[in-house]
Amino acid sequence: MKLGIVGLPNAGKTTLYNAIMQTGAEAADYPFSTVSPNVGKVPVPDERLSHLNEMYSSKVVTPASIEMVDIAGLVKGASQGEGLGNQFLGHIREVDALVHVVRCFEDENVTHVYDSIDPLRDIETINLELIFADLEMLEKRLVRVAKTARTDKTMAREVEILEKIKTTLEEGQPARSIIWSNPDDQKLVESLTLITQKPVLYAANISEDEITNPGEAMTALKDFAASEGTTMFVSCAKLEAEIATLDPEEKAMFLQEMGLNENGLARLISAGYELLGLISFLTAGPKEVRAWTIRRGLNAKQAAGKIHSDLERGFIRAEVVAYNDLMDAGTYNVAKERGAVRVEGKEYIVQDGDVMLIRFNV
Repeated sequence: MKLGIVGLPNAGKTTLYNAIMQTGAEAADYPFSTVSPNVGKVPVPDERLSHLNEMYSSKVVTPASIEMVDIAGLVKGASQGEGLGNQFLGHIREVDALVHVVRCFEDENVTHVYDSIDPLRDIETINLELIFADLEMLEKRLVRVAKTARTDKTMAREVEILEKIKTTLEEGQPARSIIWSNPDDQKLVESLTLITQKPVLYAANISEDEITNPGEAMTALKDFAASEGTTMFVSCAKLEAEIATLDPEEKAMFLQEMGLNENGLARLISAGYELLGLISFLTAGPKEVRAWTIRRGLNAKQAAGKIHSDLERGFIRAEVVAYNDLMDAGTYNVAKERGAVRVEGKEYIVQDGDVMLIRFNV
């Protein structure tokens, strides 16, 4: 999973990035302190791995990971080169989803490009720039494809698709608002790498006081996210940065005092997995315990391919046991004796927490 952090300057993008990644990227109280994307990977917290490691005494434990890209703040006119220009819009095209950080906190020591807190206005500013960037790219492609379609009739459908997306963008709506019933059409749209086709997770950056007492700005953002049918992640980036410096025991105590069940990383990952429809299946043995991230709905053969293409090509069957059943049994052999280990074929739909052993021909 690769997430791109976007938003206006001084929305708290880099502060949130540092808190999650525990890095030292510059986070200043003036616009454009980020002049090139900060990129980092972080392991996905999964306590199931440590429990499996205790059971198997594995040599290696490999968690799933997410990649975060902290992109420079965008301003009105970014698609035309304002601020740091549209060079950073290219970085956004490479991610799987956007984490749109929206400033909901008041702080006279941290400047705001519009000198006031208005999350819906800020969202509109960013969304319009992303739409303009997509329109520019789409119009260029449409000219080329329409020209080819004059002599190659197989390109006619692509022209129709491009024109439909263009109309939608011109109406101020993102490309993801279009529902494509034909899988081939959907595949073509995905190949366009449109920024506004990517799912968005809104991150409300609130003050410490608003953790237990939400303000008007956060409430407005929550209602807006609900109207779009997307997810909202609430975080006090400044507080998360402080929590990140504590040792594990202090972190737990601090979170409990603040009335939080998880830190920002765990909540962000959970929201990101939900947004992208991701789950994790597990493999375990003396050599390695590992989590594998896949899209929900993949079958056993496709999941095997995420481990190695040879496993998908030579797939015979999968031995599957639910993580909870394995823990209850205490060992794999006991789980097998209880009938908790199932033999599944290639069409079996993998579930989150499945512990799988793939049988295959070389």
